[in-house]
Amino acid sequence: MKVMAYIHSLKDKEHDRHVLGKATIIKSIGDNLYLADYNGVKCTAIFNPFVGRYFVDDIYGLHREGEY
Repeated sequence: MKVMAYIHSLKDKEHDRHVLGKATIIKSIGDNLYLADYNGVKCTAIFNPFVGRYFVDDIYGLHREGEY
């Protein structure tokens, strides 16, 4: 499903705030852990129910082939 999510690599470091971008949630891979795709990069994401958004980690949460 395509969603507007907070993308780690888009973070506005000058003002220390998260920035929204379009990502695709591919599937659930654990308790509140999802496989996502952002600009062709497969990575992990979590859902924050307090803000109602996904947080996609395209820097440290990169997916390696054969996982999940």
